Amino acid sequence: MSQSAISDDRRPRRQTTREKILRAAAKAIRAKGPASVGVLEIMREAGLTHGGFYAHFKSKDELVAASISTMFEQGRDRFFARIAGKQGIEALRLWVDAYVSPSHRDNPGGGCALAALSGDVARLDYAGHDAFDAGLRGIVARFTAYLPARDGFDAEAFAMAMLAEMAGAVALARAVGDRAMSDRILQSARDSLQARLTQVAA
Repeated sequence: MSQSAISDDRRPRRQTTREKILRAAAKAIRAKGPASVGVLEIMREAGLTHGGFYAHFKSKDELVAASISTMFEQGRDRFFARIAGKQGIEALRLWVDAYVSPSHRDNPGGGCALAALSGDVARLDYAGHDAFDAGLRGIVARFTAYLPARDGFDAEAFAMAMLAEMAGAVALARAVGDRAMSDRILQSARDSLQARLTQVAA
């Protein structure tokens, strides 16, 4: 086998391994926060040895930034799967119900980066900030595209306010120890968001 053929064969394996590490890191970092997760734990979760880490990433900071981008990509895929081709306000209603929910609250490792990491991002390096900012801009743009475009209505500002309430509600619901209060936070936010969408649709 030629050297070029060997090299070509290694590229897909290397990419597959990198993606495996990123998926493991995304899950662990969402669940515990970047400061509470070590490289060894992530590599073990990925089923890989610690020594292989530096073949893919220069540092933990680089891994965290890349995993944040992965989280937002996963969130985008979940969004489109959830709305299943729906358009406009109807699509956003479906997403609000799925997002501001007990199932999302109870699954931080598989949930949205906004709710999981908003409190941690301020302590990350520039690469982590940039990845988070890019992910947030992507969600804002996606939400804005599903809102009405009409004079006197700032769809982008409305989308930002929606996202802030959605992520804040889930984060707060996760933080409180009283289950009944946690459920009420989610229900109140969900009702508020759905009412505002109704007003926008009118």
